[in-house]
Amino acid sequence: MSRAEQKAFGVYVHWPFCLSKCPYCDFNSHVRHAPVDEERFVRAFAREIETTAARAPGREVSSIFLGGGTPSLMQPQTVGAILDAIGKHWRVAADAEVTLEANPTSVEATRFRGYRTAGVNRVSLGVQALDDASLKALGRLHTAREALDAVAIARAAFDRYSFDLIYARPDQTPAMWADELKLAISEAAEHLSLYQLTIEEGTPFFGLHQAGKLKTPDEAVARALYDVTQEVCAAQGLPSYEISNHARPGAECRHNLIYWRGEEYAGVGPGAHGRLDIDGARHAIATEKRPEAWLMRVEANGHGVVTDDLLNSEERADEFLLMGLRLAEGIDPKRYTALSGRMLDPKRIALLREEGAIMVDDDGRLRVTQAGFPVLDAVVADLAA
Repeated sequence: MSRAEQKAFGVYVHWPFCLSKCPYCDFNSHVRHAPVDEERFVRAFAREIETTAARAPGREVSSIFLGGGTPSLMQPQTVGAILDAIGKHWRVAADAEVTLEANPTSVEATRFRGYRTAGVNRVSLGVQALDDASLKALGRLHTAREALDAVAIARAAFDRYSFDLIYARPDQTPAMWADELKLAISEAAEHLSLYQLTIEEGTPFFGLHQAGKLKTPDEAVARALYDVTQEVCAAQGLPSYEISNHARPGAECRHNLIYWRGEEYAGVGPGAHGRLDIDGARHAIATEKRPEAWLMRVEANGHGVVTDDLLNSEERADEFLLMGLRLAEGIDPKRYTALSGRMLDPKRIALLREEGAIMVDDDGRLRVTQAGFPVLDAVVADLAA
C-alpha cells in the first residue's frame, strides 16, 4: 500500500431527508412534509465539523462524501457552505474527491451545475433499475427515461459519475439482467455500484416477503445473476474492485476505499458513523439518528455523538478483515498481525485455499476468489475464528 493510501482521510456527511421512503431501504432516512430549515442544519453541520476537527486535528482530507437520505434535495449553496466548513477546519487536498449522492428526478438534475460550482466533482446517482415496472415496484419516483436523462446531465456537468442498480429483483432472469447491465455500462463511463436486493427487517418489503406477496429469486437464480454481473462487467472493462462495485482501473470510488482499507474517516450529521485515531487509539463513533434530536444535541453540546467506543486490538483486526476482504485487492496478513497481535491461522488459510475460496499472491496478499465472494461472510468468520 502506498504512502498516499495510508494517509487517506475521509469526511462523510449525512443528509437524512428524502421525498419518500423506498420500501426496501433501511438507511437512516426521513420524510418531512414541511420544508427543512437548511440554514439551521448548515450551522449545526459547521459546528459538528469544528468539534470533530478539534478532536482529530491536522488531517488532510482526501475525500468527502455527501450521502443520505437524498443530498441532492439540498440547495447548492447549502452544499457549498458544508464544504467551506470542512475546508476551514481541515486541510483539503488539491485533488480531493468530493462525491454527492443524487436522485435522478428532473428537478434535482437541474441543480448539478450548482453543485459543481460549490465544489462537488463526482456524483453518484440512485438509478436502481432501467425499466419502469421495476422502478415502480421499488417505490422510485423517477422513470427509466428520467434516469438516463439525469445521467446525461451528470455526464455534461462532471468528469466523474457513477450510478447504482439493484438486481435479484422479483421475476428478474439472468438474460434480462445481462441486457439491462449492458445498457447501464454504455451509459456509466467509469463506475457502477450493483447491489443484490436484500430484504431488511423493519422495511415494507420485509412484511410483504413474510406474507408471501413478494417473491425474490431463489438461491440458484440469485447466484446466476451474480455470475452474470461479474462476467458482463469484466468483459466490458468494469471489473469488480469490491464485492458490489465495478470500475475501470483508476476510477474506483476513493472514499469507499477508505472504509474498506480500514483508514480514518469522520462522520458528520444525523446517524453518521466515524473511525478516528485519537491518542493512538481507534474510536468508533456514531451520532444521534433522529434529525431534530441530532440538531438539538449539536446546538447544546457542539456535536451529536451518542456512542464513542474504543476498539481493542482484536475488534480493529476483525473489522480490517471484514472490510478488507470485500476488496479484489484483498489484505496484507502482516497488517492483520500488527493490529491483532496474532497471525491468521495457516491451517485455516490452507483449507480455504483448497476449497477455492481464497488465494495467496506471491507477495503474500490474501484475496477472496470469485467463487468465494458469494460466501464471503463464511470465509471471514472462518479466518477470524
